[in-house]
Amino acid sequence: MPEDLNTTWGRLLSQRFLRQAPLAPLLTIRTGGPARYLLEVRDGQEAALAWVTARSLGVPVLLMGRGSNLLMPDEGFEGLVIHFGADYAHMEVAGDRLIAQAGVSLKALAYFAADRGLAGLAFAAGIPGSLGGGLIMNAGAYHGEMAQVVEAVECVDQQGRQHTLTREEARLSYRHSLMMDEGLMVLGATLRLTPGSRDALYATMAEFQALRRDKQPLAWPSAGSFFKRPPGYYAGALIEQAGLKGLSIGGAQVSEKHAGFLINTGGATTAEFLQLKDLVQQRVMARFGVALEPEVRIITNAAP
Repeated sequence: MPEDLNTTWGRLLSQRFLRQAPLAPLLTIRTGGPARYLLEVRDGQEAALAWVTARSLGVPVLLMGRGSNLLMPDEGFEGLVIHFGADYAHMEVAGDRLIAQAGVSLKALAYFAADRGLAGLAFAAGIPGSLGGGLIMNAGAYHGEMAQVVEAVECVDQQGRQHTLTREEARLSYRHSLMMDEGLMVLGATLRLTPGSRDALYATMAEFQALRRDKQPLAWPSAGSFFKRPPGYYAGALIEQAGLKGLSIGGAQVSEKHAGFLINTGGATTAEFLQLKDLVQQRVMARFGVALEPEVRIITNAAP
């Protein structure tokens, strides 16, 4: 490293980090306190440097995309949040390949591909996450998932070393990946698509969007499907059959439109969502003997 750790940290702190930065506006569920430090990523090498430096100094680090699958502590995050957002969202096409940075939204990615007559991403048009998070979680919908289109993933390990993972090496499976297991920072990916009709792709995406509007509580802040699908069941169906639709704790509520969603009806806190989560899990276990596992990432300030 060209500078010692303290010098690097001091430079980043004075030039690039925001202090006590509000996080709730960056999260789709709209709860949680501020980050002690926030870096808006505009350069992958700088993001890796900040990550390695913070970890070496014992500062907790959270990597965040569009915040569509996160619950942050009400007291805030006592470390550094590295945010892959609009400043790190470049996309380009090379033949049938789409090369994109981690901060691009999946919706933007799907429409960018469709505009250029490339098929394979229509399923992602309504998923409210980023490419980085979508790769880590192997996001999917309507019989499509990221594993079907990934050719290579650009990432950084916790020692700051860059890697290019093939689809096989990334080990993408249901809401799971090697990047998740190893705690890798995803910088971007190359996606292999196929030729398609722009009009047909737009029609398909419009159909998927209409299905989402019809079935999901999109008018309310939420973190999407709150629980993973248990083997042989659907979480939303179990919650509904347990009579929990509309159950509320403060501003946190089990959606009356789709019981798999926990929504913020106004002024909810993370603590209220956690209480509601626990109650839903207890009731479903008591009624059906099925353990619901959160799909949402629940962040704490507990020491690792």
